[in-house]
Amino acid sequence: MEIASLLDIQPFSLLKEDKEKLLEPFLNYLSRHHYNCCAPYRKMMDGIGYHPENRYSCVDLKFIPVQLFKMIELYSVPKEEIVTILTSSGTSGQKRSMIFLDKESAANQTRVLTKILSSFIGSNRAPMIIIDSESVLRNRNSLSASAAGILGFSLFASTRLFALNEEMELDIGRLMNFLEQHKGKRVFIFGFTFQIYQHLYKVLEESGIHPDLSDAVLIHGGGWKKLEMESVSSKDFNKKLKDIGIRRIHSYYGMVEQTGSIFMECENGHYHTSIFSDIIIRRSYDFSQANVGEEGIIQVLSILPKSYPGHSLLTDDNGILLGEDDCPCGRLGKYFTVSSRIENAEIRGCSDAYEEHVN
Repeated sequence: MEIASLLDIQPFSLLKEDKEKLLEPFLNYLSRHHYNCCAPYRKMMDGIGYHPENRYSCVDLKFIPVQLFKMIELYSVPKEEIVTILTSSGTSGQKRSMIFLDKESAANQTRVLTKILSSFIGSNRAPMIIIDSESVLRNRNSLSASAAGILGFSLFASTRLFALNEEMELDIGRLMNFLEQHKGKRVFIFGFTFQIYQHLYKVLEESGIHPDLSDAVLIHGGGWKKLEMESVSSKDFNKKLKDIGIRRIHSYYGMVEQTGSIFMECENGHYHTSIFSDIIIRRSYDFSQANVGEEGIIQVLSILPKSYPGHSLLTDDNGILLGEDDCPCGRLGKYFTVSSRIENAEIRGCSDAYEEHVN
């Protein structure tokens, strides 16, 4: 099945029934494909009662815990066809997820990311400020989550500036010169949430320098755990960034295990599913589907992962489904909020149960 057939459809334009008719064939195809082409995945699916001849609804589709990508190498294409390996972020000593991409999967991720982001910030390229160091891009064959994000979002850049030096310090002089060169233009700022807070907001506040960022659009994601440790909420973060002049701010929810099919935050502070993805909120005690307004574990679905079995994943996050097809912003599809990170012990037990079927 080809993703290209969907690229002419606006990403937030389908009602529930039409979206389900679109997603279910893709997701069932991917489950069968990975079952046939990835031996560890097949063993796990056999262990939890998957039957490839059956057609599953989105709610009944079998899933695997996202933590498994830290424990097992999972890919569904010949190894010689793998062109890029993505690795998740993590503290020193932590195992990192490894995501194996072939040319087709990498290209589809790029196409879909472009489609989703264009619906929020427009399709015209703009000067881009990246709150990171250029050194993050040194190895193009094995990319960190940060590097993959930068390369993906750089598609919208007419020119770009890495605002941090090798020591991860903000180069205020270069930043000011860049803004002066592109004065009067819409500027696109991208970075990971904690780095923007630590290396942009804090530095500008402490220095007393306030460049004109009124034409900037900020896209950020990840790193909330570090901000929570500093008692900075999403609302606090947005206020602080507005205090230094950035008026348009969009967060996104995504993970390296499903790069491309991100969930963008709308003007009302809600994350949205596109026609390329979906979420299901599951109760932690029996994994049944939770109701609208009920907190549970977030399951993410994506039609993009063909080179590895990442199309149906149980995440490490708790969230709440707020509604479907009726967000005040006007975008169709489910919209939700992410409420908390699941403690390691809880998700570990689930992952261990799956891993037993592989060994």
